Amino acid sequence: MEKNQNKPDDRSDNVERIQKNINYTIKNMEAADELIEKTDSEKTKATLLDKNKRRRSALEKMRFEIADEARAREQDYEGEYDLQEDPETEY
Repeated sequence: MEKNQNKPDDRSDNVERIQKNINYTIKNMEAADELIEKTDSEKTKATLLDKNKRRRSALEKMRFEIADEARAREQDYEGEYDLQEDPETEY
């Protein structure tokens, strides 16, 4: 039976990846705001307002996550759990 090797957790690009997602989310919010201003459809406005509400919530979470990742990077991910150092366990 072949041993299943777990890949090490590579967090080296997490800050950049999260920042990219933040940028895309902000662009989508701005595009939605422009559509809200241009449309006469109350249904479309309500849908876009609801989407932007969810996006604001997601942005808050992403900003918290990026701050956490930046702190971890500054500390060189000390104390991180490394799956490769785990002893093998039979279930």
